[in-house]
Amino acid sequence: MSQPSATLNREILRLALPALGALAAEPVFLLADTAMVGHLGEVALGGLAVASTVLQTVLGLMIFLAYATTPRVARRLGRGDTRGAVSAGFDGMWLALVTSVILLAVGLPFLETIVVAFGLPAVAVPGAVSYLTISWWGLPCMLVVIAATGLLRGLQDTRTPLIVAACGFGINIALNALFIYGLGMGIEGSALGTVTAHGLMCIVYVIIAVRAAVRYKASLKPDWVGVLLAARTSGWLLLRNAALRLALITLVSLAAYGGTAELAALQITLTLFTCLALVLDSLAIAGQALVGLQIGRGDRAMVRAVNRRLAMWGVGFGCIVGLLLAAMSPWIGRFFTSDPEVIGITLKLVLVLAVSLPLAGYVFTIDGILMGAEDARYLALAQVGACYGFAILTAAVESVWPSIVALWACFAIGFMALRAIGLGARMGSDKWIIRAEKLQ
Repeated sequence: MSQPSATLNREILRLALPALGALAAEPVFLLADTAMVGHLGEVALGGLAVASTVLQTVLGLMIFLAYATTPRVARRLGRGDTRGAVSAGFDGMWLALVTSVILLAVGLPFLETIVVAFGLPAVAVPGAVSYLTISWWGLPCMLVVIAATGLLRGLQDTRTPLIVAACGFGINIALNALFIYGLGMGIEGSALGTVTAHGLMCIVYVIIAVRAAVRYKASLKPDWVGVLLAARTSGWLLLRNAALRLALITLVSLAAYGGTAELAALQITLTLFTCLALVLDSLAIAGQALVGLQIGRGDRAMVRAVNRRLAMWGVGFGCIVGLLLAAMSPWIGRFFTSDPEVIGITLKLVLVLAVSLPLAGYVFTIDGILMGAEDARYLALAQVGACYGFAILTAAVESVWPSIVALWACFAIGFMALRAIGLGARMGSDKWIIRAEKLQ
């Protein structure tokens, strides 16, 4: 029996809106953090740019800890096994701890080498290394927060992660101001504030998870079979994320050959793309939670209904945001720069981005639905295939029309179209639903 459309719409909004708020909290913090460090001078800001790029790349790759945990928890919840759902969440949190130990052991000895490889001026290297080292020691807390967020999303709770994220990042900003200016710690104070705030967030999440475990009599000890199963799914999602990062690196690397103005315009457009992706990612998170829940209940009709509704919402939101972006495009470049050449290039790139957003809306939401079905292997292989196709498309277009606009179109439209083809092909039958049911 399918839920009425209005009820399904409310469920999507109930999950998506708080998820959007939580997703938006971190970029807001990063902007504030950058502004505070920026007042220390260009040396400190340059060090922060490199160190935060390394750290955010690692955290971006580790987001699989939430994406792998959410559907496993939701599926058990749908079966009426709340105890098993909480245990699955703890498996994800234990996996986060194991992963962080590996990252500490492998990464710490090479942090200075990584920073130097970016070609920073020698005077900025010590600050960057200090920031990255302090932050690296905070990875266990950061990764547990990611996994615990997946636990709560799987339990159909996106409101608590929003509250924790908002409070955590608010405390982060206050601590950074205290450590950077009040105690005169400079860029190291920024890193210490971030680690301390994530430590507090980690404590809150652990308390919430332990209380749930006590309430439903779930074991706090690691179920290593469950941890290994989570690791297997996570490995495929890591490959998926790495393929996406490779496509972005390819895009930026090729743009660097076009000149400073072209690269600056691309940076502005990529920033917009990242921010707008948050809106669409909130629908993907709702898809992960709802699809996992309905598969656990064995309600194929409802799974299909969620699929259709989220796809429609994704395309619809993409159209609305795309139209608004196109209408604002003449002024967007001026908000970021006063350079006439960069403004002119940015206008063209933003218009291409606006055209691509309905397609991106479809891709992001279907991506979330398949994550909810734990179809991680297919997602990874489809992403790798799209990345390979993007490389071929870019090489062909660059040989005929070498321009930043063509290059950006290859990513925003071409890469997204390749992803849409791969994901759409999977949705053409119920194989992904049947496969998810067999995992139970």
